[in-house]
Amino acid sequence: MAETAVAPAPLLTVEGLAKSYLIRRRDLLRQHVVGEIRAVNDISFTLAAGETLSIVGESGCGKTTAARSILHLVEPTAGDIRLDGADVRATFGRDRRSEVLALRRKMQYVFQDPYLSLNPRWSIRQILTEPLRVHGHVPQARWDAEVEALLDRVGLPADYAERYPHELSGGQRQRIGIARALAVDPRLLICDEPVSSLDVSVRAQVLNLLAELQEELGLAYLYISHDLGSVRFLSNRIAVMYLGNLVEVGTVDEIFDRPRHHYTAALIAAVPTPDPAAHGRRATVTGEAPSVLQRPSGCAFHTRCPAALPVCERETPVLAAPNGETHSFACHNPR
Repeated sequence: MAETAVAPAPLLTVEGLAKSYLIRRRDLLRQHVVGEIRAVNDISFTLAAGETLSIVGESGCGKTTAARSILHLVEPTAGDIRLDGADVRATFGRDRRSEVLALRRKMQYVFQDPYLSLNPRWSIRQILTEPLRVHGHVPQARWDAEVEALLDRVGLPADYAERYPHELSGGQRQRIGIARALAVDPRLLICDEPVSSLDVSVRAQVLNLLAELQEELGLAYLYISHDLGSVRFLSNRIAVMYLGNLVEVGTVDEIFDRPRHHYTAALIAAVPTPDPAAHGRRATVTGEAPSVLQRPSGCAFHTRCPAALPVCERETPVLAAPNGETHSFACHNPR
């Protein structure tokens, strides 16, 4: 009898992740909690080694908060986060330096703004040496060689090590940010809109670099963006967020060729196209996103949805894939 192949465990598993912020008001004697902002509301997904999962959505939908919660740069309110089998929240809760550093080496962050994420008073050598010093995984005698290897890996000459951030272009600074993330040999990179502040021509270069690094090093990417062009180029799967909730998850082809949620269709339709005739065929939504302080009942998108039903106002749809498919969506009246 032939043995059944067992699928490898995901590198990253996120279940029920939530992040809330309490709104407090102070009177003469004490503070009172007067409200709550649910920035991330019970989201779940997995990410395999060597895979790219992109999280997309409008500004303020909770993409960056979700990413920072996974990295524990902000403490999650609820949920289970496991990286390569390790319980992320429990590890940071124990606050044992050796365990925390070992976990940090497995997951690193590439920041959105290369102008603000690098210390302007440090040379590039100092910037790339700092993670080697903190983590201590490379002997000091090899630091200079490691810095040169990191610069070569991101396509920069070795003599850039003596320069300062203000002497580099935006694309070169972002390459330094990527090199700094790679200095500790991570398995997961969380890229938070890494090309949004770059010129169009430079974006393509950085995206090609990320694709080459993934193929060479087997990295997994959690890619945060509202630029659906770069998302389509780099991703294997896409998760769509709206007002803190995941509303659709599928492969790149499933999301772009047959979006089931009306919000996803509107995001795709908003991408500029050189075809003038396509303007009349675009799916559109009306109005502004609701306030996070006054979330609508039922489906959060029903106040803007062109296909909303009475049930949408009463019942919150569950993110699910019909008939065992890989394409899941949360909608009572899908496209």
